[in-house]
Amino acid sequence: MQDQPAAAPQSGDSLNGFFYALAAYLLWGFLPLYMKALAHVPPVEVIAHRILWSVPIALAILVATGRTADLKRALKTPKMLGMAAVTAAFVSVNWGIYVWAIGAGHALDAALGYYINPLFSVLLGAVLLRERLHAAQWAAIGLAAIAVAILTWDAGQLPLVALGLTLTWGVYAFLKKWLPIGPNQGFTLEVLLLTPPALAYVIWLAARGESHFAQGVPYDTWLLVGTGLVTAIPLMLYANGAKGLKLSTIAIMQYIAPTMIFLTAVFIFGEPFGRAKMIAFPLIWSALVIYTGAMLLQAREARAMRRSAEAAGAVGGK
Repeated sequence: MQDQPAAAPQSGDSLNGFFYALAAYLLWGFLPLYMKALAHVPPVEVIAHRILWSVPIALAILVATGRTADLKRALKTPKMLGMAAVTAAFVSVNWGIYVWAIGAGHALDAALGYYINPLFSVLLGAVLLRERLHAAQWAAIGLAAIAVAILTWDAGQLPLVALGLTLTWGVYAFLKKWLPIGPNQGFTLEVLLLTPPALAYVIWLAARGESHFAQGVPYDTWLLVGTGLVTAIPLMLYANGAKGLKLSTIAIMQYIAPTMIFLTAVFIFGEPFGRAKMIAFPLIWSALVIYTGAMLLQAREARAMRRSAEAAGAVGGK
């Protein structure tokens, strides 16, 4: 769906940060409507144009913010290029699954995938980083697993779209944390690395007469050009918003987009919301309430301990 870089911990929330992040999540929430208008275009072609038209926007923003030096250093560092190539591969697959899901009438599965993602990230941290999980976190993960099991039993197969989005985005976000470059610079580096295959594919389509770009249908052409805007702008808004918000605030706000996708799928796209989904989605929502509540409680306890330590230090210094 979207490239959400990790936010640094914040001591407080700023109003500007809140509105930047809110704008990003609202734009991501409306993204299914845009992608639905491109449902007749093959997903791979949409992704290719999403990459190509993101490049000039991302570069323009780096120039405007004076961040081009970091990008130049990254382009000269083989290790960073290798890491960025891996993250670029994961995010492109995530985009592909998302675009296909919206066009094929699986927006509800896309919403489910992004609801599950925070819980998968917690599980990934426990497995790969040996992070210790609290009972509430295990309970939330257990509820999500039950929801997936119910959907699997009902459909006779795993919810591949939801799990595909969860896995690709979760792994992408995990690896992105280890990429030693800022979020905007990292996104620009990724789309630059993806540009050669994307450009080659677009040229190949044009040569075969199968391209939807500049082929007598201005509507398609402008929509494909606009994929750069709907990809890069929310990302840049989020990157600026995350700087001014606490991690706990970002964690709560991240549910805005999948909730909007869910509502769009049910009330605008008219996707079937059968008995299994009526059971599974409330389980996921309950899991997220437990997870978010536990996280907020931990954040409050950490702030209380920090204030106590500061107060003790002030007394000791007198």
